[in-house]
Amino acid sequence: MNHPDRTILDLVGNTTLLALRRIAPANGARILLKLESENPTGSMKDRMALAMIEAAEADGRLKPGGSVVEYTGGNTGVSLSLVCAVKGYPLHIVTSDAFAREKLEHMKVLGAQLQIIPSESGRMTEKLTRDMIEAARVIAAETGSFWTDQMKNRDQMAAYHQMADEIWTQTKGRIDGFVQCVGTAASLRGTGEALRRRTPTIAITAVEPAESPVLSGGETGAHRIDGIGAGYVVPLWDKDVSDRIERVSTEEAAAMASRLTREEGLFGGTSTGANVVAALRLAEQLGPDATIVTVMCDTGMKYLSKR
Repeated sequence: MNHPDRTILDLVGNTTLLALRRIAPANGARILLKLESENPTGSMKDRMALAMIEAAEADGRLKPGGSVVEYTGGNTGVSLSLVCAVKGYPLHIVTSDAFAREKLEHMKVLGAQLQIIPSESGRMTEKLTRDMIEAARVIAAETGSFWTDQMKNRDQMAAYHQMADEIWTQTKGRIDGFVQCVGTAASLRGTGEALRRRTPTIAITAVEPAESPVLSGGETGAHRIDGIGAGYVVPLWDKDVSDRIERVSTEEAAAMASRLTREEGLFGGTSTGANVVAALRLAEQLGPDATIVTVMCDTGMKYLSKR
């Protein structure tokens, strides 16, 4: 059926929830993976980018003819580039050479203007995050652009409440655990809070890089898991949302991402690998009857240059 008013943005969300078959807990628990790679740009960030822009349009922070600025490790930038292209807003992105070249090229193809901040040997650090944020702040002040400011923007929570509703429906309410890695913390918090309202006993696990375990009280450090681990406790982090924090190393995350590709046919990035490592650990604790949901944050096609 033709829908002449529909755009690519109407295809954001309502992604598949798929059970892992071969990479499964030894105790018989189920791990279900939310395939956010099915979103138009191949990332869960399509949800939050659309939510932030539409909220700003609704309350007048972003007016017709306006422009947008953001700092990003890549996926948020690609998603904002898509949303702004469809809606007709010029977009200025602050990013870094620490992130996959595919993401930077994707943003350019969609029309974004990029400012590249040099990294320390291609690694994510606290200093890099803060340098990117400051550069975006300066651009917003000088140009009058709407700054989405993803580290502080609560409008994105609505997008993850919707994801929680999808998970609840897809599991028919049978969910014992939820696992998600922490970048801005919005996806963990928004999805986790909404699931806990329905199931107060759900076990929620936050995942962070073992090399930079600041959420669990460790020292900041450098790592290579794209899109997570800002190197400091981010503003949207709420320690009361999660029951536990799992530390996963870049090596563990990359190895699991490779296993998912070769054993399940699911080609995701290292953040997805980290999620599955942590989900397997949670399954050991919850027992054989448990159902645990975690997230395939994006497609591995975004990282071919880093393999």
